[in-house]
Amino acid sequence: MADQIQQELASPAVRKRVQESFDRQGLMTHLGARLTHIGPGSVHIVLPARPEVTQQHGYIHAGATSAIADTAGGYAALTLFDEDSDVLTVEYKINLLAPAAGDHLEAVGTVQKSGRTLTVCQLEVYGVHGDGARKLIANGQQTLIRLSRPDGADGG
Repeated sequence: MADQIQQELASPAVRKRVQESFDRQGLMTHLGARLTHIGPGSVHIVLPARPEVTQQHGYIHAGATSAIADTAGGYAALTLFDEDSDVLTVEYKINLLAPAAGDHLEAVGTVQKSGRTLTVCQLEVYGVHGDGARKLIANGQQTLIRLSRPDGADGG
């Protein structure tokens, strides 16, 4: 499994830039999500299961699932951009494959192709249980656009 393989980390400067931007995201704070891995072209975000992020059947809501997938892909793309660039999602499609059950969800964004303007990422979301069992509950694809940060901007 991917979580058992030693994963490469992005440089300290890139990890700092991504973490600082993530910390400014009100939605991720509101959901209780956290970054757990920042590598070159790869970001993982964990969302603990709690009543505030569930839907009427007790599963984690598709909106929360989609939000962490979108965010993981966006930051995966940002890890490959220079410090003068920023990123916005142009579009994404998510397939909900199974009910979002588990002690937490883990979203994995992976860059498939990074271009001068557009970047394409693969999105995966796993339901993770206390015993370590993982189940793919959503997957998708995302297109992002690289933006130049305005002078004096600090990202986000």
